[in-house]
Amino acid sequence: MTASFHSVYAHGFVRACVAAPRVLVADPAFNLARTLEMARVAHAQSAALLVLPELGLSAYAIDDLLMQAPLLDGVEAALAQLIAESRALMPVIVAGGPARWRGRLYNCAFVVHRGALLGVVPKTYLPNYREFYERRHFASGAFVRGEFIDIAGTSAPFGTDVLFKAQDLPHFALAVEICEDVWTPIPPSARATMAGATIVANLSASNAIVGKADYRDLLCRAHSGRCLAAYLYSAAGPGESTTDLAWDGQASIYENGEKLAEAPRFAEEAQLVAADVDLGCMIAERMRQGTFGDCADLEGADDFRTISFTLAPPLDRDIGFLRTTDRFPFVPNDDARLAELCYEAFNIQAHGLRKRLESARIEKIVIGVSGGLDSTQALLVACTAFDQLKLPRSNILAYTLPAFATSAKTKSSAWALMKALGVSAQEIDMTPACRRMLEDIGHPAAKGEPVYDITFENVQAGARTSLLFRLANRHNAIVVGTGDLSELALGWCTYGVGDHMSHYNPNASVPKTLIQHLIRWCAADKRFGADVAPVLTTIVETEISPELVPGGDGDAPAQRTEDFVGPYALQDFNLYYITRFGFSPSKVAFLAWRAWKDADAGAWPPHIAARAKVAYDLATIRKWLGVFVRRFFETSQFKRSALPNGPKVSSGGSLSPRGDWRAPSDSSAAVWLADLENIPDEDRT
Repeated sequence: MTASFHSVYAHGFVRACVAAPRVLVADPAFNLARTLEMARVAHAQSAALLVLPELGLSAYAIDDLLMQAPLLDGVEAALAQLIAESRALMPVIVAGGPARWRGRLYNCAFVVHRGALLGVVPKTYLPNYREFYERRHFASGAFVRGEFIDIAGTSAPFGTDVLFKAQDLPHFALAVEICEDVWTPIPPSARATMAGATIVANLSASNAIVGKADYRDLLCRAHSGRCLAAYLYSAAGPGESTTDLAWDGQASIYENGEKLAEAPRFAEEAQLVAADVDLGCMIAERMRQGTFGDCADLEGADDFRTISFTLAPPLDRDIGFLRTTDRFPFVPNDDARLAELCYEAFNIQAHGLRKRLESARIEKIVIGVSGGLDSTQALLVACTAFDQLKLPRSNILAYTLPAFATSAKTKSSAWALMKALGVSAQEIDMTPACRRMLEDIGHPAAKGEPVYDITFENVQAGARTSLLFRLANRHNAIVVGTGDLSELALGWCTYGVGDHMSHYNPNASVPKTLIQHLIRWCAADKRFGADVAPVLTTIVETEISPELVPGGDGDAPAQRTEDFVGPYALQDFNLYYITRFGFSPSKVAFLAWRAWKDADAGAWPPHIAARAKVAYDLATIRKWLGVFVRRFFETSQFKRSALPNGPKVSSGGSLSPRGDWRAPSDSSAAVWLADLENIPDEDRT
């Protein structure tokens, strides 16, 4: 079968469902019918996995009825029918029920797929406190390993040592535990994930009491993050006995510490939630977090049996995408999280600069202020650091350095910003110095010829940097850099000068899209005062340009950075997924297409202007991803190998050679460019 670019299964995702069906107390036939209803819904959604509640075939809260032979026979009959009915269904079905083995009763999960009972997993830890007294009826499965069970007319692996792996879907490895197992200090699933499980199914009953749902949510979220796994949790819901307890049907899906989906609690009807789990992400995280594998070595988590099966996922068509992919992975979509992130980012940047000033025993800085985004953010950080150090802002020596292409708009913004912030402000016209250098090297622009090549541009960048460093020498100061993470990724900086070089750069690991939102947040919050807010708004709405080539029209510059390197919104998206997870270009393009194809779908971060809420088609995404791949992997590493110091700000990483990214300067981009060919044009969808 040919894999379609548009299928989630072609990119390392797996669709998983968790259900809380209605049950009837001690009625296996009724409960089987409801289980099959959920299985058919999951099948219709092309799901690979369906997880159902603990003891769902019998109902959980039935006490001593569990010891009745007619009930246990009814469960076996229901299981046999479930196995038979599953032949026409795609999902692996994980259903709960009691099972007899060697004269004892076990609380079990039955793993069923395509007419076969793949295995039976008994519960390890049996609660015997508060409202639960499972040891009255059940034996623990803690020591059941390497065994088989004869049940429902078939024989299947039985024990807590089984993993279920799909032969035709890389990284699909399922482990199962039951309710109380996850509440223990070392859940069985911890060892299972170290043995290779990427998905854990928890069949739970877990009654509802005030505050318990929040704790369950925290427990499952944290466990999925600690195990670098997907965690599927299904709690008993409508129809369970309320003789002494109540049930809320909490059905949730987690991935590496994040909640992807959750059913409403206390619903009157059966609930089923679905999400597309990123198995590739979890494998990438495990490779990077070496201590995960070290722990597996130490714990000896290699004594699991592997049960293989063929899933036959739909690789040939688009089945939709059941997860949220943020357009701006560096920027939260809601005010509260954005405010928290901005507070942290500012303080991380400011703390880094504070420490550098303290260790160098220097109380002044020199900074070039252009009226653009990056120098604005660096200046705001500097003000924050100086306020924290209780140093006067007059010790911030800010210079605007106009040259051949500086626009009146950016120059006026630079002056307005410096005045409003109360820093020492000065203007030095760089035109004479740049013209003199052009004359000295015999450049035709010195004679008035309109030759605006890279030499012409870099003369300006070099002259400005040289001046700033000499000013720092004169005033016993350090030069604070302004270049950002996005420019470093794309190589959009001049080696050794300009945005590339400084004594310390607090912006070094802050991407352009985050800088835009940091400034928007400062303006909206009036963090630096009411006089500064309108200046910040003007700056963030100004076209991004290096302003090195003359010939602009009014406020419109002759150069628009995004015409050369692509929209920063897309390039920061590419940067995040390629450096953070090591995803292939085709997978990054798939995620970008899902995130950006419809401007009206999904959430946008706050404070974005309506005109900025745009969509990108697949052809545009592929074009600029190609630019990113070439610039990042082939032409720009030598610039990143010689970076000044600066603090890491976000989990998206830093490109410092002393930190998250270390790479040769002369590598080939062939494998990444070849993968670009797997991305179709929009008209071939």
